[in-house]
Amino acid sequence: MIDFVGAGPGAEDLITVRGMELIKKADVIVYAGSLVNPKLLEYAKEDVKIYNSAYMTLEEVMDVMIKAHEEEKRVVRLHTGEPSLYGAIREQMDILDEKDIIYSVCPGVSACFAAAASLGIEYTLPSVSQTLIITRLEGKTPVPEKESMEALASHGASMAVYLSTGMLNTLSKKLIDGGYDPDTPAALVYKASWPGEEKSLLCTVATLDETAKKNNIKKTAVVLVGEATNPKVYDRSKLYDPSFSTEYRKAKE
Repeated sequence: MIDFVGAGPGAEDLITVRGMELIKKADVIVYAGSLVNPKLLEYAKEDVKIYNSAYMTLEEVMDVMIKAHEEEKRVVRLHTGEPSLYGAIREQMDILDEKDIIYSVCPGVSACFAAAASLGIEYTLPSVSQTLIITRLEGKTPVPEKESMEALASHGASMAVYLSTGMLNTLSKKLIDGGYDPDTPAALVYKASWPGEEKSLLCTVATLDETAKKNNIKKTAVVLVGEATNPKVYDRSKLYDPSFSTEYRKAKE
């Protein structure tokens, strides 16, 4: 059996209970060593075989996983955060599908949610934003034209931008060109939830690069953008408003 497991944002206790149990049972673990907290490997049993995919190609990763499966060993492919976000799991699953190998996916907590927890923010504030856009700048991996940063910025919604810390000047320009005011609240959260390493920094769209340089942040950070990042005014939720009736509660005068 092969299990794709989301390792969560960083802290070893922010993996799901299911994910932790799968690590405990694994005979072979292939983990994304450039991003996954190695403390998570301490959940594994003593005789587990561990491979760091940071030094491996797709073909090498699949060779290890398929061979272990053929030997009737339990395999965990440990991805950072939530595997469905920038986890490159589709290409792995397609190869397993071709070989009729059964697998499962265990979800995880993504960095943008750990970042929100760190800052104590809510992405979907009434009258401010009801949408969260998760995206990235174009780099080695292209971005569809209709998903350009300028096009997404035109919505004015809350945004979480991954894999773009090394291009913050470009990101700021594109966000402003797309419609955000330069003074729109923003934040940089470096290694969200990692014990002793996390840095959470409020700034503006215009000062993203300056803030990163002052704090020596060059990678492994998620960028948050939008008024919800540092809201000045917002409306109360109707769900808990005493004048609002629900299935469970009648409105109070």
